[in-house]
Amino acid sequence: MGATTAGILFVGSLILVLVAVHVPLGDHMHRTFTSRHHWTAERLIYRIVGVDPDAEQVWSGYARSVLAFSVVSVLALYGLQRLQGRLLLSLGYGGVDPDVAWNTAISFVTNTNWQAYSGESTMGHLVQMSGLAVQNFVSAAVGIAVAMAFVRGLARRRTGELGNFWVDLTRAVLRVLLPIAAIGAVALVAGGAIQNLADPHTVTTLTGAEQTITGGPVASQEAIKELGTNGGGFYNANSAHPFENPTSWTNWIEILLILLIPFSLPRTFGRMVGDRRQGVAIVAVMATLALLSVTLLNTAQLAHHGTVPESVTAATEGTESRFGVSNSATFAAATTLTSTGAVNSFHDSYTSLGGAVTLLNMMVGEVAPGGVGSGLYGMLILAIVTVFVAGLMVGRTPAYLGKRIGPREIKLASLYFLVTPMIVLVGTGIAMAFEGPRGSMLNTGPHGLSEVLYAFTSAANNNGSAFAGLTVATTFYDVALGLAMAFGRFLPIVLALALAGSLARQTPVPASAGTLPTHRPQFVGMVAGVTLILVALTFFPALALGPLAEGIH
Repeated sequence: MGATTAGILFVGSLILVLVAVHVPLGDHMHRTFTSRHHWTAERLIYRIVGVDPDAEQVWSGYARSVLAFSVVSVLALYGLQRLQGRLLLSLGYGGVDPDVAWNTAISFVTNTNWQAYSGESTMGHLVQMSGLAVQNFVSAAVGIAVAMAFVRGLARRRTGELGNFWVDLTRAVLRVLLPIAAIGAVALVAGGAIQNLADPHTVTTLTGAEQTITGGPVASQEAIKELGTNGGGFYNANSAHPFENPTSWTNWIEILLILLIPFSLPRTFGRMVGDRRQGVAIVAVMATLALLSVTLLNTAQLAHHGTVPESVTAATEGTESRFGVSNSATFAAATTLTSTGAVNSFHDSYTSLGGAVTLLNMMVGEVAPGGVGSGLYGMLILAIVTVFVAGLMVGRTPAYLGKRIGPREIKLASLYFLVTPMIVLVGTGIAMAFEGPRGSMLNTGPHGLSEVLYAFTSAANNNGSAFAGLTVATTFYDVALGLAMAFGRFLPIVLALALAGSLARQTPVPASAGTLPTHRPQFVGMVAGVTLILVALTFFPALALGPLAEGIH
């Protein structure tokens, strides 16, 4: 069987399963976030936190809760890393350096999981489990909670209330993430991923040298890192490491976990707004952009550029032989289309055009399907921008789901999409302007620029993957990328919640002859077009100087 045929079967089987789970999982999440019944365990958590689960919050209160929870999470994870040497299961590792601890705390709390360290030689089991893995759950739950608040803003009328952040957070963890992650962890263990609390083992290699092999609670962390579109890795080699991702079929499971919730949330949206066709339209936009990305990335990696790739029939450099080119390219597309950032191959070794596609995936805002929660509210804001543009074209007041898109709404939507490009381009410009940061570049010319551009694009979009030719274990990059992750996560969340609050307070307007139908193929094509045009206008000059210039050479 040829590589192309195998790749088509691999992607096709993923699509079939995602289609099969779209309705039941989407309906389950609809029941989860609309039910008025609280589990006993949930009530205990609310009592400990000191919140009334039946009291709802306006957008500003919801945003303050998100920020307060995130600040406490950053401080707790930072302290846990700094005190590691005094904790149980430290494996003899000391406290993490302050700048790395700061970067890591921000990274995991913002759902980025950027790693400026090697996991198996830096973090003990306790920090991995009670620090990093816990944040994998709750940072993903924050994204889902904000998405539910945004959908309520579209669904509700004449009220400023968007729900209760603490209820949404708790239910996302206990009713959605934890059960699926447990099933995923068992499947990975069955496939050969390790799960233990063993001390490191010293073994003698075939050449007679000694090598230390670190074990640990890997499968449990691997499952939630993919399911929560977190990324990162227990090991420095990430999902290319055989202890994290042993076989081709576990590779398939990990991609499925990455896409499972983001592709099902549009169904939840359709149910919550009372029109399932709207959810179908949103998932159609996501699927269209995703299939385009997967096709382009596989084509770029299988197109045999250069003498060596021609001789081996594909661009195999940096690719794990257990997976092959197509499975690696599909993994790369999934992880950059979402905010996952996990890698099973070396993105820095991709062809220039293949690397450009991974960059483009992040630059579109990771909305196809995007991170858990963040992809949905990002795509819905794009739908609002599309409706506004269409309204200007026909000279009518734009409306989406009965909500007018006035000056306040479009300003908030525009700011939402301007924040990330500003962080990316300003950060890249500063890094390229000074000699110190330029010293971290392994390569010069277009590829060197691509490495820096990729780093800030990944950080600002809360992705976490990297072009590894850039040395980021420096004070400048620890601080700068940490700030990019924080601003790239929380400024858009605040703007999205403010927009949701504005929409929730409105009185619905009836549809008229001039109202743009938002459930038809025409609207699907318009949203996809607006998404690509926004990226082209914003990032094309930077792409032209980096991967596109490299591809021309």
